[in-house]
Amino acid sequence: MTKRNKIIYWIATLWLALGMLSTGIVQVLKLKEEADMMAHLGYPLYFLTILGVWKILGVITILIPKLPLLKEWAYAGFVFAMSGAVFSHFASGDGAKEYFGPILLLVLTAISWYYRPTDRKTILV
Repeated sequence: MTKRNKIIYWIATLWLALGMLSTGIVQVLKLKEEADMMAHLGYPLYFLTILGVWKILGVITILIPKLPLLKEWAYAGFVFAMSGAVFSHFASGDGAKEYFGPILLLVLTAISWYYRPTDRKTILV
């Protein structure tokens, strides 16, 4: 892996981790603004806890060494959660500003996944 690729990986991964961790904590704490957004999107309040806990566990997984198969699941979970958020905002008729966060996190997920080091990849035989 080149030095350039390592830098790209770590910048994307740290921003992804920061974004997922911060939103995960906000969701677990069920802050009013987040609870109001979930209600607006038509989801039950307990969904915040589920999303928040899985985001936090996903962040831990992508940051620790080893466990490449579990990392694949974490990346997939991030894609499912953020693409679901984009679709939910679209279905609710929300404006463009509501798409920014989920789309940014989708892009960071893709970049982090693509540039991850070899020891963080699953090897298919």
